[in-house]
Amino acid sequence: MRILVTGGNGQVGWELTRTLSALGEVVSCDRERADLSMPQTLKALVAGVAPDVLVNAAAYTAVDKAEEDTTSAALVNAQAVGVLAEAARNAGALFVHYSTDYVFDGAKSGPYVESDPVTPLSAYGRTKLDGERAVAAAGGDWLVFRTSWVYGPRGRNFLRTMLRLAAQREQLSVVSDQIGAPTSARAIAQWTAHAVRQSLAERASGTFASGLFHLTASGSTSWHGFATQIVDAARRALGDDAILARRVEPIPASRYPTPARRPANSLLDNTAFERRFGLWRQPWDAAMQDVLDDVFERMGELR
Repeated sequence: MRILVTGGNGQVGWELTRTLSALGEVVSCDRERADLSMPQTLKALVAGVAPDVLVNAAAYTAVDKAEEDTTSAALVNAQAVGVLAEAARNAGALFVHYSTDYVFDGAKSGPYVESDPVTPLSAYGRTKLDGERAVAAAGGDWLVFRTSWVYGPRGRNFLRTMLRLAAQREQLSVVSDQIGAPTSARAIAQWTAHAVRQSLAERASGTFASGLFHLTASGSTSWHGFATQIVDAARRALGDDAILARRVEPIPASRYPTPARRPANSLLDNTAFERRFGLWRQPWDAAMQDVLDDVFERMGELR
């Protein structure tokens, strides 16, 4: 079996390349080989690889920049996604794609389910929603996973930013009135591999059904709570010589204005995913500690 992964050098794509190798041959493409800002090049790529599964982990994720560069965001997050979905259908491949909590406005008091109204607040959210719709319109066999607050030991993300700032500053100020479920790229890759394995069996038996599912770690916290856990874990592992931050100050989002509006509530209900794939999801703080353990181990090796 051959699995094509786009966005192979990104946080999720890198983890997918490792995890999906247990299922078959993985062809991992970085932006140089699979440039989603050039959708017209993607059909030939997919036809040449002839995958059994196509997992799209590439995306335009610069949320604030998307407000002024909507054209590029739409090319990558919507138009190219539609091209990939059609190419997967033509190849007879299962297509897997990732979306985001940003398709919601965050006004709901509890976790969002897949059928809740979608009202994105930002250009990023709108283009990701358009990508979801492009996948469904293409037909074929597909899975779309909405996730949130993604982080990992690689790339630009909240966890790595907090570790860097905690080593430089005695106090950090972090938004406390936005809630969600921090979700590690490693966990997303593991859950995806499980879902792909089951979906392939369903396709073979003629019982597969395409669908949209929410997929995040269990539990919830605020950005401030996430940051506090990161700093506390870093101090325990590295000591006061490495971690200067003595206080993580909670602040409202209004004190940290950004070009793109963020949902105040990013919680996603994962019941549909659990029922379909029968998979237990690790709590966000336990998954975070697993990632930090790897980060701290590497730091120790570099000393």
